[in-house]
Amino acid sequence: MATTSSSPSMAIPGQFLGPVSKFQPGPGTHIHESNLYASLLGVVNIAQPAKAPGPVKRLNKIINTQTSPAELPTISVLRAAGSSDKREVLPEVGNVVLCRVIRIMPRQAVVAILICGDTVLEAEWQGLIRVQDVRATEKDRVKIYDSFRPGDIVRAEVISLGDQASYYLSTARNELGVIMATSEAGNTMYPVNWKEYKDPETGLSEPRKVAKPY
Repeated sequence: MATTSSSPSMAIPGQFLGPVSKFQPGPGTHIHESNLYASLLGVVNIAQPAKAPGPVKRLNKIINTQTSPAELPTISVLRAAGSSDKREVLPEVGNVVLCRVIRIMPRQAVVAILICGDTVLEAEWQGLIRVQDVRATEKDRVKIYDSFRPGDIVRAEVISLGDQASYYLSTARNELGVIMATSEAGNTMYPVNWKEYKDPETGLSEPRKVAKPY
């Protein structure tokens, strides 16, 4: 019951987990176009099937049978279990976090921090991505609305503990930015370059500050 190197240890809603040819769907997952995706935020768990009898040996001949779905490992996404004696993890300066955009304003995006490192936070902490912290170059040309939209999942770095209400976050590095976005039509989009996502259904593109593929 462990994750493999080819699958993530944590998952966010809509995150690709693997093809149905390699995994059976478990709780917290759904299938779309022969691929498995996470349905909730949590820990990825892979349960190996019970070992079936191996190939039948007859002298020098080995008879193999096709792999049935029951012989595939089951992948699930489980909500992180909290306990009363578990110490809450607080984001610190330098931590890379995953967050969801709650709302945008002319000079900043307000986000809810969901994951810090590999830890799902028991409480959602509020963060701010200010216009000057969106990218490293041409800061005077940055527009928040062209960088983020409500509902986007963003990878960011904590750069300051900020004020009492919010952490200050940055997406200025190439590997930071939007990692998952939904189009205005409600479809999951894919990145086409560092500043654009595309809706596979409508073919329309929308601007974003895109994280370098990971």
